[in-house]
Amino acid sequence: MLWTKNQISIMGIVAVTSFMGTFLISSVNIALPAIEESFHLDAVALSWVVTAFLLSTAMFLLPVGRWGDLKGIRRLFKMGVLIFTLSSLACGLSASGFWLIFFRYIQGMGAALTSTTGPAILVSAFSPKNRGRVLGIAVSAVYLGLAFGPFAGGFLTEFIGWRSIFFVASVLGLFTSLLTFFFLGKDTIFEAQGKRTDLKGTFFYMLGLVLLVYGSSFIPSVSGWLMQGGGILALIIFWLIENKSARPVIETRLYTRNRLFAYSNLAALINYSATFAIIFLLSLYLQKIQRLSPRDAGMVLIAQPIVMALFSPLAGRLSDRIQSRYLASLGMAMCTLGLVAFAFLSDTTPIGFIVAILIWVGLGFAFFSSPNMNTIMSSVGKHQYGLASGSAATMRVIGQIVSMTIATLFFAAMFGNQSILEVPNTLFMTAMKWGFVSFSLISLAGIYFSFNRGKINREAQ
Repeated sequence: MLWTKNQISIMGIVAVTSFMGTFLISSVNIALPAIEESFHLDAVALSWVVTAFLLSTAMFLLPVGRWGDLKGIRRLFKMGVLIFTLSSLACGLSASGFWLIFFRYIQGMGAALTSTTGPAILVSAFSPKNRGRVLGIAVSAVYLGLAFGPFAGGFLTEFIGWRSIFFVASVLGLFTSLLTFFFLGKDTIFEAQGKRTDLKGTFFYMLGLVLLVYGSSFIPSVSGWLMQGGGILALIIFWLIENKSARPVIETRLYTRNRLFAYSNLAALINYSATFAIIFLLSLYLQKIQRLSPRDAGMVLIAQPIVMALFSPLAGRLSDRIQSRYLASLGMAMCTLGLVAFAFLSDTTPIGFIVAILIWVGLGFAFFSSPNMNTIMSSVGKHQYGLASGSAATMRVIGQIVSMTIATLFFAAMFGNQSILEVPNTLFMTAMKWGFVSFSLISLAGIYFSFNRGKINREAQ
C-alpha cells in the first residue's frame, strides 16, 4: 500500500496524540505518591488527580463526536491538541492540589476532543479496505503509551520530579500542534454541517456521569447508592430526550436499528469493563503479596501492553480481509480465559505464569480492539464518522470507570477504612479473587454480543 504525504502526516499526528493520552495516564499513576507528598493530599483528593481527567473525558466524548460531524472533525482536533498542551503546562506549574485537579479536568477535555476526532480523521483519509490497518497502528500507539508511561514516569519522578511528566507532555503537545496546523488541512463540508443540534439532553448526560463517578467513591454508604441511582435516572432522561429530538447529540436510531453498530459498541463497553482493572489489581498484588519492588512490578506488567502494541496492527490488517466478528470474538474469549486464570492466583504463583497470562490477555485484547473499532467505523456513513468515533471512545472510558468501580466496591465492602498495607493478605486475595470472577462473567457475556453483531458490508462503503 502506497501512502501519500498527506496520509503519512495524518497517521503520524493521530498516532502521537493517541500515545500522549495513555502515556500521561500511566505515568501519572506512578507519580501519585510524590504528588500526595508535595501537596499533602488525603486519599480521596489524591484519587481525583486521576478521576478528574477520566470524568472530564467521559463527559465530553459523546457530545464532541456529534459536534465534530456538524462543525468539522479537523477543527475540533486542533482545538483539542491546543487545550491538552496548555493544560499540561498548567498542571506542571500548579501551586496546589486544587489547581492540579482543576487543570487535569481541563486536560481531559482536550483528550476528549482528540480521541474522538482522531479515528474519524483516519478513516476519512484512507480507503475502506485499509481502515483496519491504520486503526491498528493508532491502537498500537495507545498501547505503547501504556507500556512506556510507567517507566518514563518513574524515571522522571525519581530524578527530576513529578512536574516534569507534565512538562514532557506539553513539549509533545507543542510538537503535535505544529504538525497539526501545518499538515492536517481543513474539513470536508457535509450537508449536515452548519445545522444546529439539540443540546438539552447533554446536561442530563453530563449530570448522570458526574453522579455515577462521584457517587462510586461513597459506596457502600446510602448517599453513594442514592447518587448512583440519580446518575442512572439522569442517563435514562438523556436517552428519552435524544430519542424524541429532531436534532439530537446522538442518533438513538443507530443503537436501536443498526445492530452492527450497537452490538460492537456494547462489546467494547463490556471488554473495557472486564479488563481495565487488571493492571490496578495486579500492581497491588505483586507489591503486597509477591513483595516485588515498584520497578520489578512494572517489568512484569509491561508484558500485556507490549503484546497489545505488537499485535494490534496485525489484527487490524486481518480485519480488512476477515469479518471482524470472528477476530473480535476470539479476542474476547481469550480475555475471558485469562481473567478466569487470574481468579486462581495465590501467594505462591510463579511470576513466569503471571507473565504468561498477561501475554495471553494482551494478545486477546489486540485481536478484539482493532477489528471491533474497524466494525464501528464501517457501520456508519461518512457524515457520521465523528459520532461513531465518539461513541467508541465513550464506551472505552465508561468501561474503564465501571471496571474501577467494581474493584472499589469489593475493596470498600471487605476492607472498610483500612489501607491496603493494613489489610491481611488472605482478605486481600479474597477480594481480588471475587473481582476477577466478576470480570470473567462480564467478559463471557461480551462474547455473545461480539459474535452476533452481524457482518460488515464492504461493498456498500
